[in-house]
Amino acid sequence: MLVQKFRALPKKQLTLTKSRLRWLILLSSIPLFGMVAAFGIAPGTSFEELPVEQVVLRLEVPEVSPASDPDMTFWRQERIERGDTLAALLSRLGVNNHEAASFLRDVRDVKPMHQLISGKTIHVQTTATGELLVLRYFPGGSEQLVMEKNGHSFRMSEQPAKLETHIQMKSGVINSSLFAAIDNAGVPDSVATQIVDILASEIDFHRDLRKGDRFTVVYDSLYGNGEPARPGRVLAVEFINQGTPHRALYFAAENGESGYFTPDGKNLRKAFLRSPLEFSRISSGFSSARFHPILKTWRAHNGIDYAAPTGTRVKAAADGTVAFSGWQGGYGNVVILQHNGGYSTVYGHLSVFAKGLSKGQRVSQGDVIGQVGATGMATGPHLHYEFRFNGVQRDPTKVAMPAANPVSPKHLPAFYEYTKSSMARLDMLRGTSLAFLD
Repeated sequence: MLVQKFRALPKKQLTLTKSRLRWLILLSSIPLFGMVAAFGIAPGTSFEELPVEQVVLRLEVPEVSPASDPDMTFWRQERIERGDTLAALLSRLGVNNHEAASFLRDVRDVKPMHQLISGKTIHVQTTATGELLVLRYFPGGSEQLVMEKNGHSFRMSEQPAKLETHIQMKSGVINSSLFAAIDNAGVPDSVATQIVDILASEIDFHRDLRKGDRFTVVYDSLYGNGEPARPGRVLAVEFINQGTPHRALYFAAENGESGYFTPDGKNLRKAFLRSPLEFSRISSGFSSARFHPILKTWRAHNGIDYAAPTGTRVKAAADGTVAFSGWQGGYGNVVILQHNGGYSTVYGHLSVFAKGLSKGQRVSQGDVIGQVGATGMATGPHLHYEFRFNGVQRDPTKVAMPAANPVSPKHLPAFYEYTKSSMARLDMLRGTSLAFLD
């Protein structure tokens, strides 16, 4: 604007104006520079002498009413507390009474909505007025329950939950029993079962455990919508039994074969499991002379009795074929498996057989073939287990079990790379102080 005014003046007047403008700028700059110099270097200046006035300005903030926009929606979430009801949760989530009543009516036959699990979270989408649009609930597993408003009612659907994998690490010391140590360490039951299965060929968990034994386990844990869904596969485990460390590392080769191996690549899978039960105790061992509790006479006991509650799962000790499944005298309900190399195993006093089990059927090591019972000549629920070679009973706790094939030499570099992180985690946890568990 100033330039435009200059252009409107005659040339002579413009020259005088420019000269005058330069003088004005120079004169106005002198006090300004003087003030700056005085402020920067003046000695003995006391800032306390300067008057200070506190000014508070009141800003009027307009009230914002969410209800002013009926199309506005909100996502809210609430953690389910012990003793919570669905009605209480809906109230805390801001759902109005009319919507809550309609929702409760529509889900009265949906069991998961009335069997809330404490610690889980309910997510809802509502309008500003408290109208319920969507409710999401993830009770666990791989599916989430979704209730969506459809007109004046709610429609239920089960949708796949987006699962994420987290790595968990747990350690503990056994002071009384493996059960107590695993439970107090917060290790899920399925992970504990895997530990026993993985190391069953190295450790007899019925007889070899001692106070002070230590375990460390690294495993996958699946999360859905930020909440624990279910534990996954054990990646690595170390069990120090009577001062001897036993390590197992999971490895999946490019050819699709997978399993658990020692740090140098030896296969931990043996031809036979040390025990056909996950957890139990030996009530009667292999002996040439034992007083029979029913016959009241001394006779050889050519097997091992595992005391366990009725219904405990019994597993095939090795790959084989069902040679017999049915009732056989003092054995009661019994399964006899035939294995390669002249070996066979016997499982007596079963309460029930596995569904569909029949003579000639192929079974794999670890397959459930029945459940513990007290049929036949038994004073209580237990499994009578025999290990036979060419028809002669042998003590399975003293027979050397052959191992499966190790990692092939061409796969060893991939094995070391695959298990490097698992080894590092085990080493890290071994160096930490473990929580002593009852």
